[in-house]
Amino acid sequence: MCRRGGGVRLGPGFGRAGQAEHDRGVNPPVTALPSASDVEAAFIRLRSVLRATPLQRSERLSEASGANVWVKREDLQPVRSYKVRGAYNMIAQLSPQERARGVVCASAGNHAQGVAYACAELGLTARIYVPSTTPRQKRDRIRTLGRGSVELIIDGETYDDSAARASQFAAETGALEVHAFDHPATIAGQGTLAVEVVEQLGHAPDQVIIPVGGGGMLAGCVTWLAARHPQVRVTGVEPAGAPCMAAAVEAGGPVTLEQIDTFCDGAAVRRAGSVTYPVIAAHDVSFVTVDEGRVCTEMLDLYQVDGIIAEPAGALASAGLLDALSPAPGSDIVVVLSGGNNDVSRYAEVVERSLINSGRKHYFLVNFPQEPGALRRFVDEILGPDDDITLFEYVKRNNRETGPALIGVELGNPDDLAGLIERMSASPMTFEVIPPDSSAYRFLV
Repeated sequence: MCRRGGGVRLGPGFGRAGQAEHDRGVNPPVTALPSASDVEAAFIRLRSVLRATPLQRSERLSEASGANVWVKREDLQPVRSYKVRGAYNMIAQLSPQERARGVVCASAGNHAQGVAYACAELGLTARIYVPSTTPRQKRDRIRTLGRGSVELIIDGETYDDSAARASQFAAETGALEVHAFDHPATIAGQGTLAVEVVEQLGHAPDQVIIPVGGGGMLAGCVTWLAARHPQVRVTGVEPAGAPCMAAAVEAGGPVTLEQIDTFCDGAAVRRAGSVTYPVIAAHDVSFVTVDEGRVCTEMLDLYQVDGIIAEPAGALASAGLLDALSPAPGSDIVVVLSGGNNDVSRYAEVVERSLINSGRKHYFLVNFPQEPGALRRFVDEILGPDDDITLFEYVKRNNRETGPALIGVELGNPDDLAGLIERMSASPMTFEVIPPDSSAYRFLV
C-alpha cells in the first residue's frame, strides 16, 4: 500500500453548501461541461457508499521503467471496475419523478455492472443493453449485481450498436439514459479517482496514465487535475484497434472509426463522446496506442508476476507505460488498472496473442513432398532444438507431387525466426509466411 498524507485540497467554498448547490442541478444538459467542483461534490457523495481502492507500488513496473510506479486498483471495486463511480454519481442525483421512469444504459459490460449495482442499492429498475462481444462472465455479474432490478438485453456487435438501441428505448419510453461516459455527472463521478489518488499518495504524482475508451475517466481526471494540480502530466492509452479519442483530437472533433478491434472490450469504442471530447481537447493530454498483443503480454505479467487478474482494458495503462513511454527516473507515476472482469475462457486467446506479439508464434503454409518421412525431416532438419509445432493440418492430394499443410510454430527464442526461414528456404519444400495482419489470422487467433 502507498503512504497516506494530508487531505485533498478542495476548491474555494466547497463543502456542504457546495454539495447542495451542485445537487440542485440534477441531470445537467450535455452542453454543461463538468468542473473541478463537480468532481469534488461527487467525491463526497460517493465516499460513504464506495470504498477507496488501494494504490499500490509495483516493484515490477518500477524496475522496468526506472520510475516509482503506483497502480490504482479499480479492479477491487464492488463491481471490479471504476465504472461504478460515474453510474452511481449520476443515478444518485435523480429526482423521485425521474427514478420512477426507470433508467436505461448501454455498456460493454463494466458500466452495466455499475448501473446494476447502483440501481439495486437505490431501489431503481434498469434496462441494460450489451453487445454480443460482452464476455459471459460480465453478463452473469450484471445479473448478480442487479439483484433482480435489471433486464439484460444482448443486442448489437459493438458498444456503439448497443448504445443506439439504448438511446432509442429512452426516446420511446422516457427512461433516463445513464451514459457510460458521455454525461457531465458520469464524467464527474469517474474523475473522483484522481481526487482519491492524491489523497492516498499524500501529494500529486508527476504523471497519471489512464486507459481510454470513450474518455469518461480521462475527462473527469484531467478536469480536476488541471484545476487543482496543473503540473501533473496526463497520458491516455488506447488500444491500437480502437483509438477513437486520438482520432478525434487529430480531426478536431469526434469521428466514427470504420473498423475496430473489440478484443479490449472495455475500451473498444467507435466514436469519442461529444461531451468528453471538448473536455479533453481543452487540456494538455498526450496519447499513445498499444497493440492488443502487447496488452495480452501485460495481462499475463500482471497475473503471473503480480497476482492480479486484469481484463484487457485494465492492462492498457501499464502496457502503455512499458511499451511507449519513458518517464523520468525516480518520478511518481500512477497507472490506472481500470478493471478485472476477465473471463477465464479468454486466456487461450490471450496467450496466443501474446506469443504472436512477442515474435514467438508464427504460422506457415508449407507444401510438403508427398513421400514417406517428409514430416520427420521437417522436425529433424528445420525446427530448432527449442522450437515446437503447435498446429499441423495436412491435406493429402494423391494426384499431386506435394501436399499443403498449415503449420503453427512456437519458437524457443524469437530471434531464431531468421534461421528457421533460412532452413525452410534451403529445403525442397515451398512455403508462405502468414503475416499477423492477414485476414487468415481471424481463423487462427
